[in-house]
Amino acid sequence: MTTQLRAAVLGSPIAHSLSPVLHRAAYAALGMTERRYDRFDVDEAGLPEFIERIDPAEWAGLSLTMPLKRAIIPLVDEVSETALAVDAVNTVVFRADGHRSGDNTDVPGLVNALRERGIGRVRAASVLGAGATASSALAALAQICDGEVTVYVRSAGRAAEMQALGERLGLRLRTAAWDRGVEALAAPLTISTTPVGATDGFAGALTDAPGALFDVLYHPWPTKLAEACAERGATVLGGLDLLLHQAVLQFEAFTGAEAAPLAAMREAGEAALAGS
Repeated sequence: MTTQLRAAVLGSPIAHSLSPVLHRAAYAALGMTERRYDRFDVDEAGLPEFIERIDPAEWAGLSLTMPLKRAIIPLVDEVSETALAVDAVNTVVFRADGHRSGDNTDVPGLVNALRERGIGRVRAASVLGAGATASSALAALAQICDGEVTVYVRSAGRAAEMQALGERLGLRLRTAAWDRGVEALAAPLTISTTPVGATDGFAGALTDAPGALFDVLYHPWPTKLAEACAERGATVLGGLDLLLHQAVLQFEAFTGAEAAPLAAMREAGEAALAGS
């Protein structure tokens, strides 16, 4: 019987994280009452000490959120190709011998969330924003987009970063100015990776038939843009969809379970958001 019964999410700030809600719901649904999933407020400066204190005989893994997804990379022994491509690790799995494997479940989580809603492949796509989540969005689109990806950015520096990543991923990518961002919604799929309020101005200028929208925010929900797209009949996914599907993959990696209880995790996440 495994003794690696602990897991946690690390980040700063961390009090808002829904990860404990999702993982604990999965434990409860599968009768894994001996397992623990906690949250710890850890910044970049404190991360090395936290990692060194971990006993791999007790710990199964860690979930990493901002600002730790890059800071963790030098502290693991192995990094998956997906995580290397986007320079971000959000999952660490411990072996009992102390070996640490870094992975990124945001990328396959995006793909799986879209697939669940019937979006398997698209002929073109847009991305709003150019931060860490935008990098994961591009890596996901490299798997499902057959044509051009347009990234709407605020600065030339960000544009150059996205172009370089697009080349590494083998994408046909172009960048466009942020003030033209409403044009993104004409694509078959738009992934919005921006902070709260950043896309509110686009909501009132939508075309009559926008494409599917994946807005990675989950609180407050819906965003003005998501609401406007839904009113026009578009397929809309939110941040809970991403959080849920990346957590499913983490749960399976931490526990060895063949399939996480997706429905129970979603129900718990929705209930937590409704009460927040």
